Amino acid sequence: MFLMVTRNYPPDVGGMQMLMGGLSESLLNHGPVKVFTYEHHDSQIYDKKTSISIERVKGIKLFRKYRKANLINNFINANPNIRALLADHWKSLELIKTENLKKIKTFCLLHSKEINHEVGSILNKRVIKSTNNADYIIANSNFTKELAIKIGINPKKISVIFPGITKPIQVENIDKIKAEKVFGDSFPKIITVSRLDKRKGHDKILMSIKNLKTKFPKIKYVSVGFGKEENNLLKLIKELKLEKEVIFLKNIDFNFKVALVSESNLYLMPSRIEKKSVEGFGISFIEAASYGIGSIGGKDGGASDAIKHKQTGLICDGNDLSSIYESILKFFENENFLEYGKNAKEFSKNFYWDKIVKNYLKLIN
Repeated sequence: MFLMVTRNYPPDVGGMQMLMGGLSESLLNHGPVKVFTYEHHDSQIYDKKTSISIERVKGIKLFRKYRKANLINNFINANPNIRALLADHWKSLELIKTENLKKIKTFCLLHSKEINHEVGSILNKRVIKSTNNADYIIANSNFTKELAIKIGINPKKISVIFPGITKPIQVENIDKIKAEKVFGDSFPKIITVSRLDKRKGHDKILMSIKNLKTKFPKIKYVSVGFGKEENNLLKLIKELKLEKEVIFLKNIDFNFKVALVSESNLYLMPSRIEKKSVEGFGISFIEAASYGIGSIGGKDGGASDAIKHKQTGLICDGNDLSSIYESILKFFENENFLEYGKNAKEFSKNFYWDKIVKNYLKLIN
């Protein structure tokens, strides 16, 4: 049996949720999977459709982490046949008894944003103490591994295993028509699918779109997602007079999102470091690649593991508007985007879950 301990899980949306959901489904092909996670308002519907045993913990945020830890400790004591425990976050291991973790192989997944704390700070000490209880520490990119070593995590325990993706689905005609209607006869068709956080670089994207209008009169940019920067970005759209060129969408279904990505020419997310927040990998680049769409990503963080510079897309300086602007021009110069898309699709096959899960199984076995 595989025991998944996570704060982030479908049907909640986000990169971490997709990672833990995909990993759980992949491990299910190699044995039973038990998941301990938090309740979500759509969880009953989701849980009925899966073969995975999911235990949802309810209650006030302050107390439910203790309740979840108690349930996990009791479960470990009652089940001697657990092959491995896999935690999404160092905080997910904190309250599990050390003597219980020593009974089984324990994995702690690392993400740059969650460990980027000043050396010697209280949070930094908590990270080190918690990860010391894991047998294997899984960094989601080479960038995250280097950051982990820098902040004092034991390098001998760290392995880099990239997040996986599900194989691309067939786009239905009804969704294809809807996506074509959104983009119309525009070119280039640019898209971002992500939370609206400062580090994702949406503000720089909008300014770049403004500057690109003279070269590409029919340019169209679609942003799919929501977040705390939404109001600021909507104001910026008005200030830049980009109402015709920019569309913000949220709460759309998965199939429509896929149709929009596959209809685009460029996946653009020039991430940058904002205080402690940094993009650890950028699984959305790989998801876009699986539909034959090349990407431009920022140099800060783990994007360079998800984008092969000048092969599947380009790496730019997400802090520099000129760098983003010039990268977009180069991306479409001499129809480079067609070659990037072709290469990206082939590259994405390395990230299918049936291949990625083997890296975990090698350590487990």
